[in-house]
This record gives sequence, structure tokens and C-alpha cells, in this order.
Amino acid sequence: MLDTKKKQKLIKKYQTHEGDTGSSQVQIAILTAEIQEIVDHLKNHFKDHSSRRGLLRKVSARRNLMRYLKKEDPEGYDELIKKLKIKKSRKIDKEDRPAELEDEAVEDLIVEDEDEK
Repeated sequence: MLDTKKKQKLIKKYQTHEGDTGSSQVQIAILTAEIQEIVDHLKNHFKDHSSRRGLLRKVSARRNLMRYLKKEDPEGYDELIKKLKIKKSRKIDKEDRPAELEDEAVEDLIVEDEDEK
């Protein structure tokens, strides 16, 4: 768990305007720091399954916030993942694609397979 000073530093660094404590960017930054602390803890205490479960919940919450941020503010999303050095999630990118594109991609693969025969 982050102490108050670390959390205040993160809020100050990632806030979008003065007094901003709950924007998606701030929440993602705080969750990222908490995730890193849990990962460090699990390196030493690998049998701590309750902490592992807490880690998965935080990762899921961060993924949902990142999905929302990408939908509402794509430029802010790109800037934030560069600052925090987070990989782009394939789950977030895959869900953004329309279903028609996926169907077309599958049809193209089928056509290519038939051409090879």
C-alpha cells in the first residue's frame, strides 16, 4: 500500500488540472505504483496467494481505466503510457476494433488458404 507522501507526489505529477485527484490518469498512475509494490512483494513471498489475487484485481481495474481513457482521450492515453512505461494492452486494442474487421480478416485467411491448395 502506498503511503500518503508517495500518493500525493503521484497525484501532483499526473493531475490534469489544479485540485485533480480522481481523473483517470491519476488513478492509473496510483494503481501502477501499487501494482509495482505488490510485484516486488511477490518476488520475495511467492506463496502469498491473497496478495496475488489483490494484484490481479488491481491489474484488472487499471485495464478498465486504460480502456476508458483510450476511448475518451486517445492523446492522453498515449502520453500516459509513455510516462509510466506501460505496454499497450492487446486486450484494450483488440476490443476497440469493430467486429466487421475481424470477420474480414478471417475471410481473407480462408481465401488465402484456398489459393494455396
